[in-house]
Amino acid sequence: MGIIRSSFHFLVGTMCGIYVAQNYNVPNIKKLVNTGVVMAKHIEENYRKPKKRDDD
Repeated sequence: MGIIRSSFHFLVGTMCGIYVAQNYNVPNIKKLVNTGVVMAKHIEENYRKPKKRDDD
């Protein structure tokens, strides 16, 4: 009985997701995440402490 119930929930969720994606303006999550990663790398490079040089 458990596999039928979980399959039913999976199918209902998939069908709802398809409906929402077709009828509403859903943002592209992958593009949003990539933009955030690029911004984080840029901030890290700009505000990173400079490496210490030991000129002995």
